[in-house]
Amino acid sequence: MPAVTLRKVVSSRLENICQKTSPSFGGNRVVTIIFSTRMTLKETADDSAGGQPPLKITVATVTYNAGPLIARTIASVEAQTYPAVEHLVVDGNSTDDTLTQIHHYQERNSVAAVQHEVRCLSEPDEGLYDAMNKALREATGDYILFLNAGDTLHAPDTLSRIAAAAAADTLPAVVYGDTDLYDRDGRFVRHRRLAPPPRLTWRSFKQGMLVCHQAFCARLDIARALPYDEQYRYSADFDWCIRIMRQAARTGQPLVNANAVIAHYLDDEGTTKKNHQASLRERFRIMTRHYGFLSTALRHLWFVVRALFKR
Repeated sequence: MPAVTLRKVVSSRLENICQKTSPSFGGNRVVTIIFSTRMTLKETADDSAGGQPPLKITVATVTYNAGPLIARTIASVEAQTYPAVEHLVVDGNSTDDTLTQIHHYQERNSVAAVQHEVRCLSEPDEGLYDAMNKALREATGDYILFLNAGDTLHAPDTLSRIAAAAAADTLPAVVYGDTDLYDRDGRFVRHRRLAPPPRLTWRSFKQGMLVCHQAFCARLDIARALPYDEQYRYSADFDWCIRIMRQAARTGQPLVNANAVIAHYLDDEGTTKKNHQASLRERFRIMTRHYGFLSTALRHLWFVVRALFKR
């Protein structure tokens, strides 16, 4: 069979669109700003064979006045050598320099050696999980990975490794990996205490959130059909991961371990850490919903006993 000759024609277009959605709100303008740098990748082959486009991965980042933190997140996505990447930033109408930093990012991306698709939607939202649900609706990738402002991808080849793990299987429901904790200065703090198992199932989360949200790359069609439950204020991501894994079990779709560190989690930030007790109460409700009250109560009793013996 003759070799396939692929010709890739890459064109980039920088778009800056500012659309006013309401003339005023409490004396202040409410503005939806959509910035996008779109990369169009066309692949053509000779008549003897055809080629498949690479899997597209959406990295979704939710922000609000994230100026001090967003640069490190942008840099880690910008450094990715994998080309088929959409970086989707859903911003809550920031008033600091967050949007300026994103705009500069898009300008750099338009002339980068490896161009990605960079999009930003900025408008008021109803909270973190409302913004994350917007990301699910707006994303255009085959897979989606949520990366908070301040969090980073582990290495320049991280998304390449995720794509390779997905392509090696039959488009699994989830590609997952490990997470390390870093401080604000980018220094390693420690490995995350809960580590992903070699073989993950929806029942694995009886032990806690063994896979960090930032290392849980889900197929977009499944994730979009199972949006975040906004009744939970702090732990909807925990519930979301379980529901996606349960759906994968029902349909016989695998969960694939990338056998790699996926993300660096910022150790001193996050709504959940600031509201730790409320988050724990929500997690108990979520575990009861999925695993039953008795199983959840016994499991938490064991957590208490284990903590006492570790003192």
